[in-house]
Parts: sequence; structure tokens; C-alpha cells
Amino acid sequence: MELPYFHVDAFTDQLFGGNPACVVSLPQWLPDELLLKIANENGVPETAFYVTSASKIQLRWFTPEIEMDLCGHATLATAHVLMSHLNFTQPKLQFETQSGTLEVSKVEDMYFLTLPARPAVPASLPKPIGEALNIPPMTVLKARDYVLVYESETAVRNIVIDRLKFDEINLHTGGVVVTAIGDNCDFVSRFFTPQASILEDPVTGSAHCSLVPFWAERLKKERMHARQLSKRMGDLFCENGTDHVIVGGKARSFASGTLWIS
Repeated sequence: MELPYFHVDAFTDQLFGGNPACVVSLPQWLPDELLLKIANENGVPETAFYVTSASKIQLRWFTPEIEMDLCGHATLATAHVLMSHLNFTQPKLQFETQSGTLEVSKVEDMYFLTLPARPAVPASLPKPIGEALNIPPMTVLKARDYVLVYESETAVRNIVIDRLKFDEINLHTGGVVVTAIGDNCDFVSRFFTPQASILEDPVTGSAHCSLVPFWAERLKKERMHARQLSKRMGDLFCENGTDHVIVGGKARSFASGTLWIS
């Protein structure tokens, strides 16, 4: 079986920046075990698999270890492939996913994802996470992910994770996002996943389902420019809604080819 695939850097206009994703087109759904093996072989933070029909596009996301319930950057990458390479001419795409219907629109070279809002609530910090951090947070919140609020962008940049202690906790599909007001943007973040082959995710669209509502209330702003401070960096242009958030970004294609699956 031959499967077409693309490698895309999302939330950036710079090659080797943002968050890399592989996008694989399937004629029909293959066994989950095979999808996970493909994602593991690809070795990027997320591989998106999609199946098209006359009425909808079904979309799923896999890390090298597990299937995810929601992934922003791989959704953006899939929209980029369909709209920029495969001649999908609709102004908006709708993806059927585990997290409901996700809509992506394109304006010039920017893609805008409508994602479900996941407001975070006050929480206590699990001991393994607290012991793994070199700098304690000011505030601890929890939605799907733990949201740790810091006093400055410098503190977020200087976070170091003790991997042995951090991996003592299993958050399944969740992770730990550290965040603060930005020096040259509205807010910044970094994202870490325990027990994952890739500890720090370069740019995490889904984390902004919680970050956008939090910072919209804190900053009294509905539209914000966010930046994720990984080595690859990424910029996200966000808008807060009632039960959703809009996360915008650019994408850059790196490679395309064929997967040969027996």
C-alpha cells in the first residue's frame, strides 16, 4: 500500500522552526497499532492521519507513543496540505475529530483554527512535578494540562526539568505548560510532556485552549499574540470566544513523499 505524506512545520514561516508534523492521507482507517507504528517511525511530535469522504474529513493524531485527543499544530499542518498542495478550494475546512468538529479557515498565508475552550481551574501541584521544576510557579491551574503561571518571561525561559522526577507522573494525553506575560508579545509559554520521547513540545496549539481564556481574563484582551519559547520557537495569534478559542499561525512545507506499507 502506498500512502502519500507531507512533512510540515506549523506555527512558523521559517523552515526548521515551529512544530513539525507529518500528514498522511489514508484511503480508509487502518488498524490503530499500524497507525502508531507509522507515527513512531516518523519520529515527529505528531503525525496526523485523515480520511476524506464526500461530506467530511475525519482526522486523528498520534505521537510516537499514543493517540491524542486534540492537536492544534498537526491540524494546521493538515489544512495547509489540503489547501496549499491538494487543491481544496473551500474557504473553510471542517475536520471530524475526537474533540468534535474543528474548523480551519485561511486568510492569505495565515490559518485560523477554531478549537474548544478548556478553561483551567485552581489546582494543587503534584509532588513529582513540583520536585522536577527548578523554579516554583506562582499559580497552579488544571484543565487537560497543568498550567503553571510564572512572574516573568525570563523565569519561563529558565525552566529546567529534572526528567527522572518528572516522569514519575503519568498525565496520559496531558502535559505541563509554563506561562508568563511576554516581553515582546502578550504571553509566552513552554510545554512539557512526562514519559514522552519528546520532552518539550516545540509549539502546542491545544495548550492554548486553556492559555487563551486565562490570559484574556488576566490581560482584559480578547485578541492576543502568543509565543512559545522552545528552541524552534513559534508564534500564535489568538482570540478568545465564549466556548471556543481561535488560534492562528503560518506553515512551511518541508518534504513530501510516499510511505510504503505492506
